[in-house]
Amino acid sequence: MQGTILQINLSPGGLPKRPVPEAFLTPLGFEGDSVAHPEVHGGPLQAVLLITAEGIDELVARGYPLFYGALGENLTTRGLDRRMLRGGQRFRIGEAIVELTRLRRACKSLDVYSPQLKTEIYEKDMQPGHPAWGLSGFYAAVLKPGWVRAGDPIVLAEIAV
Repeated sequence: MQGTILQINLSPGGLPKRPVPEAFLTPLGFEGDSVAHPEVHGGPLQAVLLITAEGIDELVARGYPLFYGALGENLTTRGLDRRMLRGGQRFRIGEAIVELTRLRRACKSLDVYSPQLKTEIYEKDMQPGHPAWGLSGFYAAVLKPGWVRAGDPIVLAEIAV
């Protein structure tokens, strides 16, 4: 499984996140990025939020007023199949290595785009095969810090046991 980093997105906290050409990824996330609700987001197991551009494009086609970075993702990818993403997958991104930890739960902050969006992208106890699998994005832990640049490949390196 391989794709490309379409955008790296950062913000001083909250939605949306805005694109930058490159950023240094640390065990607690990208330098220069913050979260609005640290009691819910962030930390070593949720250092990065990854969402596929194809998933965002799908939601835009359904009428949601979204754009890359709107959902608060740090990494917008192109070429990864969201339906194939799973916790425990490790990806090499630029100089960094991340491990997907879990699906992102949709929160009320997304109501700014539509109150219905949350139910379209996430359901409690959602399993692979669900039509919305991966639309909300995946959190990842940083196993190896390093520079990440827009245009870098994102490549499945291994699956943690």
